[in-house]
Amino acid sequence: MPPRERDEEARPLLSAEGEQNSYQNEEEPLQVSFSKDEDENPKEWSRRKRLINVFIIAFMAILSPLASSMFTPGIQQIAKDLGSSEEAIIATTTGFVIFLGVGPLVLAPLSETFGRRIVYVASFAIFTLLQIPTALAPNAATLIVVRTISGFFGSVGIANGGGTINDMYEPHERASIFGWYLLGPLLGPTLGPLFGGIIVNRLNWRWIYWILTIVCAFNTTVGYFLLRETYAPVLLNKKRNLLEQQTGRKYTYEGADDRPIWTKLRQSMKRPIVIFIQPIVLVMSFYQALIFGTTYSIFTNMQSIFSEMPYFFNSEQIGLLYLFPGAGFLFSVWFLVPRIDTVFNRLTEKNGGKSMPEYRLPLANIGGVLLPVSLFWFAWTVQYRMHWAVCMASTLFYGIGQVVIFNSIQNYYIDSFSKYAASALAGGSVFRSIVGGVVPLFAPTVFDKLGYGWGISIFAFLAVAVAPSPILFYYYGPRRAVPSSQKAPKANGA
Repeated sequence: MPPRERDEEARPLLSAEGEQNSYQNEEEPLQVSFSKDEDENPKEWSRRKRLINVFIIAFMAILSPLASSMFTPGIQQIAKDLGSSEEAIIATTTGFVIFLGVGPLVLAPLSETFGRRIVYVASFAIFTLLQIPTALAPNAATLIVVRTISGFFGSVGIANGGGTINDMYEPHERASIFGWYLLGPLLGPTLGPLFGGIIVNRLNWRWIYWILTIVCAFNTTVGYFLLRETYAPVLLNKKRNLLEQQTGRKYTYEGADDRPIWTKLRQSMKRPIVIFIQPIVLVMSFYQALIFGTTYSIFTNMQSIFSEMPYFFNSEQIGLLYLFPGAGFLFSVWFLVPRIDTVFNRLTEKNGGKSMPEYRLPLANIGGVLLPVSLFWFAWTVQYRMHWAVCMASTLFYGIGQVVIFNSIQNYYIDSFSKYAASALAGGSVFRSIVGGVVPLFAPTVFDKLGYGWGISIFAFLAVAVAPSPILFYYYGPRRAVPSSQKAPKANGA
């Protein structure tokens, strides 16, 4: 390997900021930056312009999780139509959800190399086209393969949404906007069975995917015309190229990286894994993985629970039950998530104006209490076949806890890895998606052997065990490892 290549490969993965251009002329390059009132600076865009971007990516982020669970009310119909077992049909969720987590490992670094917009539009266009062979699937094997691939490309809204919002909003105002965006990935698996139940009951399971094709095509078209680039290095690089063409002078910008494209891409592909193995991401990813595994295990078994005695609900009625956790999501986003910014700003003010990522975590403790309580509640009311409203009331509190935990953790990731927010969120999504995809395969067996009471209580006990992690990271997080060129900060953040 040439010496220059070796030097480039030896650079720290997370320290690209401030790198100097190794290929500049002897003449000192001029600095390119955004001026405060420039329309091209995403942080200075009008509120309307930023919200259009948020709306488009939020819609992408809701459609792929919606597709992950939309078919669940039709599991029996699909299995009968394709001559397959219900377990094989549930496996289509496994592949989809796992690749919903694997996708960001590739798509997030791509967005930090080529820009957000092109990755959004290209990936979601492919996701849209893949709904057609899904609707036409002649057997379960085809369904599994096509849905797995579509999960990869459908993850683009989840992979890059946090990074895009970080591009457009300052830290003190980000959490509330991020809360509405994150409602999509959380509300998608909840609304999916509701819409799926109506479609399966009135049309046919294949119409689930024809309708998804139409809706996704609409969103892709809107994105093509209205979605704007937000990633500052890409925008500044375009501005630099234009100035160099006009003046003949050399320009640079903060964080400029002029290495060969494949060197940058190879480096950026490693970044989510490097971030994932850091303790703060690893532990918090386990927390999210537990929530994902629990949610999909319960959602994929709702039909088994409520189609039997004494409930005897049909697919449409079962779909309506998902409105309970959905109401919890909305309550949390409306009343609790904005308080993440409030707490963050107050703690920053108390710390002399110096903010810390750990200031995002206090509200996660509310979810840490609500999650196990609601799971024990649901487990034993279902076990003793109590009135359906008593059972489902627990999922309202489960939804509240889930949203406040997810928002606290995701904002914690973004503040910890700022410029590489998309890679940080990608690294954190892998484990949760793998667990969320695999655990539901074993859940029916566990519920058959232990009953719903003890079976669901296993998830509740795990939620109790992991609940203290936000408190621990709040107090000890400032001691976390930092790049080797720096000393670890003390507990007070000094």
